[in-house]
Amino acid sequence: MRGQQERSSSLFSYVSIEERIPTSHPLRRIRKLADQALDRLNPTFCQL
Repeated sequence: MRGQQERSSSLFSYVSIEERIPTSHPLRRIRKLADQALDRLNPTFCQL
């Protein structure tokens, strides 16, 4: 691009997702269920 470039470091976050999501947040339970489902499907995925 032409002209002066302005950098915006505020676009990036360097905080881990584990630090962002509270331990009691529903997403943690959903992730556990999704991980279990993917573990059960893993043998099928490996065959593909």
